[in-house]
Amino acid sequence: MVNIAAVPAAVDEVLAKYFAANRATLADIYPVVAEAGEVLTDFVLTGGKRVRPLFVFAGWQCGRPDADPDGVDPDGADSDATDSDATDSDEESLVLRVGAAIELIQACALIHDDILDRSDTRRGRPTAHRRFEASHAARGFTGDPAHFGVGAAILLGDLALAWADDLVHGLAPTADWADQRPLPRPVAQVWSQMRTEVLGGQLLDITNESAGDESIVAAYRVMEYKTAAYTVARPLQLGAALAGADDELSGRLHGIGIDLGVAFQLRDDVLGVFGDPAQTGKPSGDDLVEGKRTALLAEGLQRATRAGQHVLRSSIGRELTADELAAARAVLTESGALAAVEAQIDDRLESALRGIDALDVTDRARADLAQLGRRITHRQR
Repeated sequence: MVNIAAVPAAVDEVLAKYFAANRATLADIYPVVAEAGEVLTDFVLTGGKRVRPLFVFAGWQCGRPDADPDGVDPDGADSDATDSDATDSDEESLVLRVGAAIELIQACALIHDDILDRSDTRRGRPTAHRRFEASHAARGFTGDPAHFGVGAAILLGDLALAWADDLVHGLAPTADWADQRPLPRPVAQVWSQMRTEVLGGQLLDITNESAGDESIVAAYRVMEYKTAAYTVARPLQLGAALAGADDELSGRLHGIGIDLGVAFQLRDDVLGVFGDPAQTGKPSGDDLVEGKRTALLAEGLQRATRAGQHVLRSSIGRELTADELAAARAVLTESGALAAVEAQIDDRLESALRGIDALDVTDRARADLAQLGRRITHRQR
């Protein structure tokens, strides 16, 4: 039985097999399409911490209150050969399949997000649209390389989203695909909600940026739907639904997930301004350069002096010199905005940990979920 530490590698294995199963279909269309498929494969398999699959697995563990993770029943008897083990194994493979499918949605979101943000790098490497742009130029294609890069990356993100739906429902172009079992209806319903929320949250995000909405309320609404629900809350519920959890447990996990997800995004906001590029894989102050209307920025605009507000507003949506970035960071620090966001991270984490402690689940499930919560809120990148 897979334990939570083994989930990322197990999910990568599912993804690698799924990409391999689709390779011939893309090659039959045309070699350049197969090449694009390799860009997606490379993008997905060479980065990411598999946070969402980890929360799917954690939710599944929480939904199995009588299960022991080491394969030993409560009376101390070895349960390796029981029928329940076969059921657990079937459920576990579904958990990994759902987790892998979420990673394809994440790939779609990141590829499109990089286009929207005009980002040049992701995890220290060229973004997908820049890779296609460079390929266009290197091969001497006609037309604008940048426009081609964006168009190709949009389609690649769409392919990732389509494959996410196929994979979660056990579909593949080859008849011998290993796992074609249908998704239980309760899981499919959560999946559907999650897709709508993440796309709606992304739309709200770019609308807030264009509208110049500086309110804290708007920033938190984006966090709740673009990040918190999709990164933690819904994955927890997907795992719990796979284990047949009731509505009460699902609701509790959703609340815990929103707290952890908001804390996760708040940490991301801090790293987006104060993070080390060597650790984040993104340029210093990238959130300011991209004009993101984060909670950190909203706090700064609310707390800063008029002069400080001018510094922040003049730092949004353009390239910054080292001195300009330092000035914006000073405003966020001296106004108390940074401290306020750090306090909110701590508050959200503590609220989630109290909720986890109150769950009627196994000690292992409780400990794994708490450890995950601490990990995503105290990360350095």
